[in-house]
Amino acid sequence: MKKILLSLLMFLSFSVLAVEPQMGSNFDKTAQVIPTDNKNKIEVMELFWYGCIHCYQMDPILNEWVKKLPKDVYFKRVPAIPRPEWAPMARAFYAMETLGVSEKLHTSIFDAVHKDKTLNPADEKAILEWVTLKSGLDRKKVEEAFNSFSMNASLNRAAQMFRAAGATGVPSLVIDGKYITSSTMAGGNNEALKLADDIIANIRKDKK
Repeated sequence: MKKILLSLLMFLSFSVLAVEPQMGSNFDKTAQVIPTDNKNKIEVMELFWYGCIHCYQMDPILNEWVKKLPKDVYFKRVPAIPRPEWAPMARAFYAMETLGVSEKLHTSIFDAVHKDKTLNPADEKAILEWVTLKSGLDRKKVEEAFNSFSMNASLNRAAQMFRAAGATGVPSLVIDGKYITSSTMAGGNNEALKLADDIIANIRKDKK
């Protein structure tokens, strides 16, 4: 009898693990279809904020996942701006891109906020000074990047993408501008990336 009960419990456990992800629960359609940068490839976009501890925890796992993406998939980050106090870090993100120091400073700025706790993610002046110090660039050049003509357009576009995605938090992953998932929806960081893999595979089949 014990063997029968054990077998039944094992069957039920495996059945639970094999449950397919559910639309509207583990992932969903975006509120609006978001145009992608390359129609010939599948886009994965992370919506994130440097001030978010969950984004900080996700980042190293995500970076390793990105390294293994197939050739028909590309990845990009977009800073989330659901509220005004998130804008300073979004401005830093675009300024670092303009200055060509994103790769150098991306992890460091996360560390400064969450590990070292030396940077307030809502203090734009402090963020500008930090980027100037860590990049080793002339302050005037950094200020110009923070206040460039295109900056407001970039910030507005980022805010629009967050709304169009229908995101309710970060980090969120938007796949091919049509589907969205997150660690919260999927049940964890690794689960979100596994789900993204599954969605990518299904999109690939549809494209063929």
